[in-house]
Amino acid sequence: MAPQRYTGDRFNTGEAHSARVYDYVLGGKDNYPVDQEAGETMIQEWPALRVHMRANREFMHRAADYLVREEGIKQFLDIGTGLPTSPNMHEVVQKVAPDARVVYVDNDPIVLAHARALLTSAPEGRTAYVDADMRDPAAILDSPQFQDLLDLREPVGLMIIGILHFILENDDDHGLVRRLLEPLPAGSFLAMTIGTADFAPEEVGRVAAEYARRGMPMQLRTHAEAGTFFDGLDLVEPGLTQVHHWRPDAGQEDIDDRDIAMYGAVARKIG
Repeated sequence: MAPQRYTGDRFNTGEAHSARVYDYVLGGKDNYPVDQEAGETMIQEWPALRVHMRANREFMHRAADYLVREEGIKQFLDIGTGLPTSPNMHEVVQKVAPDARVVYVDNDPIVLAHARALLTSAPEGRTAYVDADMRDPAAILDSPQFQDLLDLREPVGLMIIGILHFILENDDDHGLVRRLLEPLPAGSFLAMTIGTADFAPEEVGRVAAEYARRGMPMQLRTHAEAGTFFDGLDLVEPGLTQVHHWRPDAGQEDIDDRDIAMYGAVARKIG
């Protein structure tokens, strides 16, 4: 599938973008000086930022692997994909099930410019990319990519990783998650990470303030607030935890809880 095209006016390399800051902090190359400057400023405010972001990415890998390996999920909707960084989700799930299908969604034109890296599916499976914003679920659910790739007679893994802290309460945050879940059949799963300042409030608060100063306001949530997004769903053990505590790999390095500002959980849709 050929990726969609953008006109030049959608590219803005003069302001930092969350996806490119994330890419820079993780050591990627698809970022600009403004993103690098923002990332370095945030690291000065909270030196654990790289550890935190890496742990969020690794949660996605483990959650996707769990869903395909343990629950037999073979189709995924990934909201807020970010810049391609191997292993991408389709690489994780197609390693277990080569016929797995993944629909990626992001609204950053820079991500779209690199979308061909997200479309390198195993021959047995398929991937697609949708240019859309989580704040507009209809644009995602009505897209030809969603309609063509995902069979709603079978369970779907809905992945919302590293984006919810940029969705504010006045964006109807809970309603957006519900609308994305609504068309998915029972037996589908929601895997989500949710930003928090519970463990390092001063440091994480300064990072949040820096994002806001650069036009990227965020909302950090307590454990109780994060848990409400999974109301009516059946949480998979160990429930809602800091991401590095969710089914860690054997031999995972010790990580200080104060270095992680993200809760994560996987939950089954039961009706």
